[in-house]
Amino acid sequence: MTKGYQLTFYTEQNRRHGHQPVVEWLLSVARHAGILGATVVAAAEGVGHAGARHAARFFELADQPQQVIFAVTEGEAETLLAVVRQGGVPVFYTLCPIEFGMLGSADLACRPESARR
Repeated sequence: MTKGYQLTFYTEQNRRHGHQPVVEWLLSVARHAGILGATVVAAAEGVGHAGARHAARFFELADQPQQVIFAVTEGEAETLLAVVRQGGVPVFYTLCPIEFGMLGSADLACRPESARR
């Protein structure tokens, strides 16, 4: 078990940093920092910090709210936040203390279901 943080960034599908979607940029920054695991969650609807409503519409998904979630150590959180600050990307985030780890055998988790029996 490791003590660390759940670092979650909140953005919309249409937000970009340079030529890249913010979500892709965050994943790239994390990968370069040695953080290999992340979860991207697309939401149906959300309200931003300015009170504006963001939602995925039937014909237009560009405004769809998205979260990028990392389970990281304190050092990884500090590194990732520093790079995002330096990149000048205006993005809301939360940082919550958690405990995390892996259960079961690592090689068992990588085998197909049929080979686990």
